[in-house]
Amino acid sequence: MSRTIRVGIGGPIGCGKTELIEKLVPKFVSQGFKVGVISNDVYSKEDARRLAKRLGEDIINPKLIIGIETGGCPHTAVRDDPSMNIDAAERLEAENPGLDLILIESGGDNITLTFSPRLADFFIYMVDVSGGDKTIRKGGLGIKNCDILVINKIDLAPYVETTIPESGIKTANLGLMVEDGKKVRGDKPIVLTSLKNNEGVDELVKIIRERALFR
Repeated sequence: MSRTIRVGIGGPIGCGKTELIEKLVPKFVSQGFKVGVISNDVYSKEDARRLAKRLGEDIINPKLIIGIETGGCPHTAVRDDPSMNIDAAERLEAENPGLDLILIESGGDNITLTFSPRLADFFIYMVDVSGGDKTIRKGGLGIKNCDILVINKIDLAPYVETTIPESGIKTANLGLMVEDGKKVRGDKPIVLTSLKNNEGVDELVKIIRERALFR
């Protein structure tokens, strides 16, 4: 019997990983999918508590949200030794027959974060515009290897100075970020989002359905 599809979500602290889950879960639930969530943090289960509170029992049973305190480097818990996360995913699957999708949020980390294939079948990596338009240009395993690259907080672009002033553009250049992403990633999807304004969420759901759930 095949296991539930597991989608990893990684990216630096503050890029919007938890908010992304808050947006994705209701979308998938409304489409008839049964969703579980695993949230990793180094020293707390705050994100898991936030998700349960913000989503509410009418959207997801709190028992379908598991918080993990990794106690160390976020890389270890999702890449090098993902045993805690694998145990949590298997527990969700065993206790919730018919589970379609498990979203696994990593602890905040840098552009080198990836997910072990033992843990996740599909991997989303997030960056946000507030860090400047140089982030993707720097590359990194997360940006290069993820199945979907999400560039979040596009609504902030007019307020962030560009890192290439000689371009004649004074603010963060979204076009340049996408161009840099294509150089690093080839044809793999790049989705621009403003989670605050729900921009890009439907496109992201569509790609996850096509490339992860129904592949």
